[in-house]
Order: sequence, then structure tokens, then C-alpha cells
Amino acid sequence: MNPDAVKQCCASAYEGEFARLLLGDSFHPGGLTLTRRLADLLALKPGMRVLDVASGKGESAIFLAKEFQCEVVGLDLSAENVREAGDRAATAGVADLTTFLQGDAESMEFSAESFDCVVCECAFCTFPDKHAAAQEFARVLRPGGRVGISDLTRTGDLPQELEGLLAWIACIADAKHVADYVAYLRSAGLSTSTVEPHDEALAEMAKQVQGRLLGLKLMAGLGKLSLAGADLAQAKQFADAALRAIQDGKLGYALIVSERREGSAG
Repeated sequence: MNPDAVKQCCASAYEGEFARLLLGDSFHPGGLTLTRRLADLLALKPGMRVLDVASGKGESAIFLAKEFQCEVVGLDLSAENVREAGDRAATAGVADLTTFLQGDAESMEFSAESFDCVVCECAFCTFPDKHAAAQEFARVLRPGGRVGISDLTRTGDLPQELEGLLAWIACIADAKHVADYVAYLRSAGLSTSTVEPHDEALAEMAKQVQGRLLGLKLMAGLGKLSLAGADLAQAKQFADAALRAIQDGKLGYALIVSERREGSAG
């Protein structure tokens, strides 16, 4: 698929009501529990300036601002997500600690060495040019700064049911082996200090999606819910195949923390 089309399609899909009904507020495995774990691995402290790449509707950025008193900048390709995230931050009382901007992870309009940490949850695998994204992460980090990624990992071939557009939207299509993610970061001048597997969080999310799909199907059948354009049967087939792939060890989830080496140009 065309890279720009992939990015726009994924951004639009996660704006919609169907995604919220299936995934809740946190669009990544482990929810805020793993966001906290990632923050602990990054050693976040009050006053740090943090960039949340692909920040979505602001759930993690707001959490980090409230819990760690960091100054968080959220960057997302979707203008609607940026607007909603700003509204939610104001409601949560952290508008003074958060800023949400529209932009592309592969070409960010931030000055070099302007952040202490970069966070990217369940999104790096969707970037068509991962080398460019990794270079941008390193460029905007101050020397000694850290980047924390949580993402889907993939080992071997996947079944045919997990191919096509839905696979891109579900972040599966271009998921890589964890060693590949580490290599992208290393090539940008980032040395990896921690890799933590959390496959159980991905399996739990897949099971939750299965349950929610059943509920949506029942509500739609009773006429209590209208999901125009949503193919529940296809979504269920996809979710079932994804859970099997997780159980077979072909799909997983990991946290990766890397540091910008002193003297690295990023």
C-alpha cells in the first residue's frame, strides 16, 4: 500500500466510534498499567519534557502529566485526535502541562535536543519509514535522553486472515521481530538498555476484543446499535486469528527502552 495512504487510513480508523467500542480509552495492550511501567523504565521525573508520538486521544499523555508532573507534548497525525486530546486534558486539569499538535512522526517540526524522553506506544510498527522515525526520535532527544517504545512483535509468517487493510489498522501488517526494532533504534544512535516481553497483555486485549465484538453483535441484532460500515463478522474472524497467532507465539508485545549516547548526532 502507498505509505501516505496507510498513515491516513490508520489515523482515520482510530478516530472512529468503532475503535473506541472495541478498545476503550487506551488503544494499546496493557493500557495505563504498561504506560506506567514504561514511565518507570524511563525514570520520568517532575519537570521533564516528554514527547508522546502518535498520542491518539491523549490518554497516556494526560496520565504522564498527572502522575509524574512532566511537561508532555503529544503529536498525532489526526487533527480530530489532537482536538479531542486537548479537550480531555482541560477536563483532567492538566492543560498547563500538556500540548497536543498535529504532525508526522517521520518528519517532526521540533528543534534538535528539545526533549528529555520520547514515548511511542503501539505505533512504531505502523510507520512506513521506521528508519526515518527512529532518526527523528534521536534528533529531538537531548544527549542522555531516553526513548521508550511499546509495540507488537512478530515472529515468522502469519495466517492469511491477518493480511490486508485490517492488518494495517490493527498494527499487525508491518510488525517486526523485537531485534529489528532494536536495530532501527541503534542505527539512529540509540543504545538499548531494556527489552521486556509482555505477550500476556496482548493476549488479554485480543480476548477483550472478542468479548466486545460479541456484545456489539448482540446489540446490533436487537436494533440498539448502528455501526454503519463496520463488518462485525470480518472483525471477529480477524480477532480469532490474531489470538491464535499470539497463542502460537507468532505475535507478541514488548517494551523497549533506549538511550541517546553522549556525543551522538542523532
